[in-house]
Amino acid sequence: MVLQVQEGLLTTSSIRILVATAVPAERDAVARASTHLTVDVIAAGVGPAAAAAATATALATTPYDLVVSAGIGGGFQPGAPVGSLVIADEITAADLGAETPDGFLPVTDLGFGTVTHRPPTTLVRDLATATGARAGTVLTVSTVTGTAARAAELRARHPRALAEAMEGFGVAEAAVAHGIPVLELRAVSNPVGPRDRAAWRIGDALAALTEGFGKCAPVLESWKQA
Repeated sequence: MVLQVQEGLLTTSSIRILVATAVPAERDAVARASTHLTVDVIAAGVGPAAAAAATATALATTPYDLVVSAGIGGGFQPGAPVGSLVIADEITAADLGAETPDGFLPVTDLGFGTVTHRPPTTLVRDLATATGARAGTVLTVSTVTGTAARAAELRARHPRALAEAMEGFGVAEAAVAHGIPVLELRAVSNPVGPRDRAAWRIGDALAALTEGFGKCAPVLESWKQA
């Protein structure tokens, strides 16, 4: 379902944004903060395939200036503590590749595909300043990390990783296919590592997502006009 936060005629100073979240709670958290932007917010589903399909469908029917993958996710400690905000300067598929006797190989090492999309550098920098978000790599995984060993493996392969989630790369693939810039914004609900649902702070992360997205509006308007 598409939640249209603000409708009306666009002007030359307006920016139209598609925000792809995974679930309705994330969609609603973004929508609460989007009253000063022309934004369509969708709950695209969980995982990169669902995210890519729903984003591509939306992009095929409506012209957008920017696509944002937004939601909550796990944070690599100590760089991204619970309740903090992370903005991706690299959106990377962490498990797209092949296992070999010598370890994991990304598809790029196999000679095809891509595993990383890079959002606009200046926009990431300005949004990080405006929101207080940490900028770094956000990993897209198909299976959420649940052990210390897996967390250590991911950090060894991706030393700049600050967060993991399940949709960003799928959203980015759709955006890039349509020639549209992409961002990823994540509020940290839990540490990446041993799975402990009792320690997750989903409500706090959703509140941080609302607050952070609300601070994006002036930067996004200035970026479109630049």
